[in-house]
Amino acid sequence: MPSSALPENGRQAPEKSRIAPRSILLWATVSLVGAVAWGVLALARGEEISAVWLVVAALGSYAIAYRFYSRWVARRVLRPDDRRATPAERLEDGVDFQPTDRRVLLGHHFAAIAGAGPLVGPVLAAQMGYLPGTLWIVAGVIFAGAVQDMVVLFLSMRRDGKSLGQMAREEIGRVGGAAALVAVFAIMIILLGVLALVVVNALAHSPWGTFSVAMTIPIALFMGFWLHRIRPGRVVETSLIGVALLLLAIVGGGWIQESSLAGAFTLSPTTLVLCLVGYGFVASVLPVWMLLAPRDYLSTFMKIGTIALLAVGVVVAAPVMRAEAVSDFASTGAGPVFAGSLFPFLFITIACGALSGFHALVASGTTPKLIRKESQVRLIGYGAMLMESFVAIMALIAAATLEPGLYYAMNAPAGLLGTTAESASQAVAGLGFTITPDQLTQAARAVEEQTLIARSGGAPTLAVGMSEIFSGVFGGAAMKAFWYHFAIMFEALFILTTVDAGTRVGRFMLQDMLGNVWKPIGRVNWKPGIWLCSGLVVAAWGYFLYTGATDPLGGINQLFPLFGIANQLLAAVALTVCTTVLIKSGRLRWAWVTGVPLAWVVAITFTAGWQKIFSDDPKIGFFAQRTKYADGIASGQVLPPAKTLDDMHTVVTNSTVDGVLIALFLLLVAIVIVNATVVCVRAIRTPGTLPTTEAPYIESRLDVSERTGEPLVGARS
Repeated sequence: MPSSALPENGRQAPEKSRIAPRSILLWATVSLVGAVAWGVLALARGEEISAVWLVVAALGSYAIAYRFYSRWVARRVLRPDDRRATPAERLEDGVDFQPTDRRVLLGHHFAAIAGAGPLVGPVLAAQMGYLPGTLWIVAGVIFAGAVQDMVVLFLSMRRDGKSLGQMAREEIGRVGGAAALVAVFAIMIILLGVLALVVVNALAHSPWGTFSVAMTIPIALFMGFWLHRIRPGRVVETSLIGVALLLLAIVGGGWIQESSLAGAFTLSPTTLVLCLVGYGFVASVLPVWMLLAPRDYLSTFMKIGTIALLAVGVVVAAPVMRAEAVSDFASTGAGPVFAGSLFPFLFITIACGALSGFHALVASGTTPKLIRKESQVRLIGYGAMLMESFVAIMALIAAATLEPGLYYAMNAPAGLLGTTAESASQAVAGLGFTITPDQLTQAARAVEEQTLIARSGGAPTLAVGMSEIFSGVFGGAAMKAFWYHFAIMFEALFILTTVDAGTRVGRFMLQDMLGNVWKPIGRVNWKPGIWLCSGLVVAAWGYFLYTGATDPLGGINQLFPLFGIANQLLAAVALTVCTTVLIKSGRLRWAWVTGVPLAWVVAITFTAGWQKIFSDDPKIGFFAQRTKYADGIASGQVLPPAKTLDDMHTVVTNSTVDGVLIALFLLLVAIVIVNATVVCVRAIRTPGTLPTTEAPYIESRLDVSERTGEPLVGARS
């Protein structure tokens, strides 16, 4: 029987299946409730809308999408076969390849993909109103983001866990593949540096956060040995122990902050950089079952638990959306938080949560080397992305339920707001919103901060929004400071898991690249290659991170403006590879599943890139910004954010570098797409199918059992 006729669990399905009336009633009810929620959001004009409607609309859409669309894509397009051995089984080495329980792997994958994007992007995009962001987050994840993650994971799994760049080289060709390898690796270093910088900023001088996050490392090591060596297969037991220890670490962090030990955990940014670099290297070279997978699994409890608690808070407190459904900034493009019109910049700002190229790196990195059975691709690839999308919805709600005056006082640039509560109040009034100096002072005092003025970047705003919602249900106004600092710690933990997993993925990618030149280094089980490539990856992002931590205009701060576009360009490369492989393997009729999202992401990234290069608005165009600051230098002026003429020269350099890099990235991705188009046309014109690099079929020796009875992590037949 061909694999194309197999259902998800690898067994032959009956010719006809009958849908139970109870199931029909259930899904009809879910559809109706979701439709009503969307109707309320779409038709409301001028009146206050409860945030509960956003939660209901999102959850209803996710349920329908996972039950029907993801199942259809898996069965019709991918055709998983559980009788086929995965690379985790065939290549098991105890370091990178390891058959892993689907629950642990779901936690690892979710923790690895869920970084700064779903927390920060929606907060910044709230300046355009809550409705455009909500629509993009939900529709984008259903038809683009989750599909990309699932398809890339499946294709990489079928190719022995090859990285995205290597798959591009082998499936598209040498020219497009070489362009993809260079672009993907360079962009990944930028992404890792930016993510690590957010962690450093969140943990700097925070003993509570530093202690709690640091304690997750020994807890994860304990869980790894407990599950793998002491009590193999006892996932539930290990999870309960891990969660209990994690809660103790969180409570202990609050105690540490008030004790004489606070100084030991109050670290400077440069010290945190060195700690992160060292941790990233160790997490990359240790066996995946020992630290990385259990730590990510443990972090998932914290992530999901906090977001679920936030959702409960929204349902109970029912806060209203203070932001407009669609603001004037969406059409004018003159927003103070970030410049640019709704298209394309909303879709660049909200990346993770809707569609993210970084996810494709994880889906072609650690996860395909750990998956036990092919049918689990749907749960792990599509399901984890839906979970992240819900995180983005909750972040958007936290920002949009704040008073607009406070939102803009926190997120507008310092050059506009000034340094005092009075100047910030006047600047916000100039934007059309109201907040008094006393209200600004009281808001900062409530969360035990000296000031909230110009606390841009999204993370502080999210923490304030979360503290408002939590305190409205748990503890009242007296608990705002607790919940604010809890949210800061939560954000750091949330993002850190993408740094350690991303470093390991970067090591895989570098090994694949160098393996094209020297075969031994491409073997993922060759220890000198593991250590060398891990060291090179952490040295690359560590250099930019250290420079950025010591110079507000240098290092990764210099490359930060590239983050959004670079991430979405990665998605363009990933969807190009997916579409090419589908066409080459004779599935042209289903190529639209990835082809339509590909066309969309190419449109938004190349439009945004064009504007970043050629716009004459210095708030948007890199070279226009360069000209503005160069003219300022010529006239002896010092323009913010520069404070000296030396800073002015640095801004000129940064603008030039960013403009050149974005042009280079666009060129490389264009080469990939053109080369892929040639391959696709040849595949369509050639009778039969073109050869692919899919690994040969080998019968699985692991027990193909019902999902509730699968052998657990590390189990062997």
